[in-house]
Amino acid sequence: MQSYVEDLFGLNGKVAAVIGGSGVLGGSVAEALATAGARVAIIYNHGKEAADQRTNKIMSYGGSAMAVQADGRVKADLERAKNEIVSAWDHVDILVNAPGVNSTTPVLDIKEDEWEKIIDVNLKGVFLACQVFGRHMIEAKVKGSIINFSSVSSEIPLSKVFTYAISKAGVNNLTRFLAREWAQHGIRVNAIMPGFFPAEQNRKILTEERRRSIFSHTPMARYGEANELNGAMIWLASNNASSFVTGTVIPVDGGFTAMTI
Repeated sequence: MQSYVEDLFGLNGKVAAVIGGSGVLGGSVAEALATAGARVAIIYNHGKEAADQRTNKIMSYGGSAMAVQADGRVKADLERAKNEIVSAWDHVDILVNAPGVNSTTPVLDIKEDEWEKIIDVNLKGVFLACQVFGRHMIEAKVKGSIINFSSVSSEIPLSKVFTYAISKAGVNNLTRFLAREWAQHGIRVNAIMPGFFPAEQNRKILTEERRRSIFSHTPMARYGEANELNGAMIWLASNNASSFVTGTVIPVDGGFTAMTI
């Protein structure tokens, strides 16, 4: 029985690049991928200390990891990061796009530079990473898995996350489009759609009033814990467990998107 589970979900021999891997959610899934057997590159823009800490933690229990700096909004940076990973580990099988920035600015007050920053990080950066690593997978004939981070706000208009929600709706569309385009190359493209998970980009808006509102609309009546994304991540990363799954946006939200009245 144990062998069957390991064969189904194990990632031994796989190489994963996790963009945003120094953050709360990205770091958690990076550790999960490493625990399942993958070699993991944590790609960060700012936060070298957090990236190094996550890398050292993975290595402390026998995993294989490296921290690589790159600005996900700059294609040349992503190319350099990809080359560094391939130079060390030969190829990349798994790409996780977990960047995220937000702003609570009301619609009429949003300045262009604020709009552009959020769209650049949350959508443009995901597109560029898919382009860079997707091309590598196609040229290396890797049966890859790309997993993007979406959000429940991508499908349900939520207050205080206007530009963020639009960027994540774009991620959903990008995910489905690439799944259709790249299936012929053996590359699966899916997204995880988290509900409410406390992290750096949303702590300022998770007031007591908003907490009550969120919990009243979440059947499980609580926030998610970062490690509760790990099962979906490993499932989507494994070609054995999710070999016929592509173009999906998987909610991990405590029932938030199932709630009406």
